[in-house]
Amino acid sequence: MPTAPPTTSSTAPTAEPAPAPRRPLRDSSHLVPGLALAAVATVVLLGASRLLAPVTHGALSPLVLALVVGAVVGSVLGRYVPRGGRAARFATRVAPGTDRVARTVLRAGVVLLGLQLSVPDVLALGWRGIAVVVITVTCTFAAVLGLGRLLRVPRTTSLLVATGFSICGAAAVSAMTSVLERDPRTGAAAPARLRDDVAAALALVTVYGTVAVFALPALAGAIGLTDHQAGLWIGASVQEVAQVVAAAGTVSAAALATATVTKLARVVLLAPLVAGVGALHSRRAALAATPGHDGPALDAEGSARAGRGARAPLVPGFVLGFLGAVLLRSTGLLPDAVTDTAQQLTTILFVAAMFALGTGVDVPRLARTARRPLVLGALGAVVVSGVGLAAVLLLAP
Repeated sequence: MPTAPPTTSSTAPTAEPAPAPRRPLRDSSHLVPGLALAAVATVVLLGASRLLAPVTHGALSPLVLALVVGAVVGSVLGRYVPRGGRAARFATRVAPGTDRVARTVLRAGVVLLGLQLSVPDVLALGWRGIAVVVITVTCTFAAVLGLGRLLRVPRTTSLLVATGFSICGAAAVSAMTSVLERDPRTGAAAPARLRDDVAAALALVTVYGTVAVFALPALAGAIGLTDHQAGLWIGASVQEVAQVVAAAGTVSAAALATATVTKLARVVLLAPLVAGVGALHSRRAALAATPGHDGPALDAEGSARAGRGARAPLVPGFVLGFLGAVLLRSTGLLPDAVTDTAQQLTTILFVAAMFALGTGVDVPRLARTARRPLVLGALGAVVVSGVGLAAVLLLAP
C-alpha cells in the first residue's frame, strides 16, 4: 500500500512586526514668523517710545504703545483683509508665534520684575508706610470687585481690573490671567473672550494711570502734602511703575524715592494675591469636575480641563520665580550692572508681550462692550486714589 507523500504546511510565514515609527522631535519652525514679527515690532516700538518721551513727559509707557499698535495690526489683519489673500495667509502664519510670545515672554518679564524689588527697601518704609500699602491694595481690590457686580461687568473683567488697579498694572494682569486660563469657565471655555478681557483691563490701567500722572501731583500740591506724603500717595495709588516715576518725578527727588519704594511694596503683594485667587479657582474647578455639582454642566472636554485645573499648583511657576528673584535681589549680592540690565530686559520683554497680546484683540467687539468696564475703571481710579489719600493722611501725617 503506497504511503501518502508528506504534506507541507500551507501556512505562510508570519511577518515580523514593523518597527514603531520614531517620534519626531518637536518642530518649532511654525513659531518663527510670529517671533520675528514680535521682535521687529519691539525694536520699532522702543525707538518710537524714546522719540515720543519728550512730548509725553514719560506718561506714555512703551507697554501701552505696544498694546495699541498690536491691537491695530491684529484687527486689520483679522477683519479688513480679503480671505485667502497674501495678508490673510501672513496673519495665519504669525498667530502661533505671537500666541507663544504673549504667554511665555510676558511671564519671563514678570520673573525679571522681581529683581527690581528688595525686601530691606520695602521694610525701610516703616510700619506706617507698609500699612498704607496694605490698606490701599486690600480696599481697592475688594471695592472694584463689588462695583463690578453692581455694574454687571463680567466677572473675569472685574477680577483683572481689580488686580491691575490694586497691584501693578500689566504685570499683575498677566499673573492673574494665568489663573483664569486654568478655569474651565473662562480660559478653557472662551480663550478669545479672555484675551478681550485682558486687553480691556490693560487699556483701563493705561487710561486712568495716565490721568493720574497729571492729576495726583497737582492735587498733592493743592492739598498741601509734604514730599514724603505725596510720594507715598502716588506710589500707593498709581498703577504702572513707569507712571509712578513720571508722576512723582514732577514733585521732587524725595517724593520720587518714596513713591518708587512704595510702588514696589505693592508689587510684593502680587504673589499672595494670585495664590489666594488661585486656591479659590482650583476649588471651583474641582467642584466643576465632580459629578452632580450644582454649577453649570460641562462637556467631556470641559470636565477634563476642570480636572487639570483642580490639579494645577496654587501658585503659577513664574510667580514662584518672581519671589525667587525678589529674594535674590534682597541678598544684596547682585551688582548694579546686573539689576540695571535686568530692568532694561524686563521692559523689552513686556513690550514684545504687549504687542503680541494686542494682535489677538478684537478691537471692534471690545469697543462695543467697553462702556461698563470704562465706568468701572473710573470708579476704581477714584477708589484707589481716595483710599490711598485717606490712609496717608491718617497714618503718615
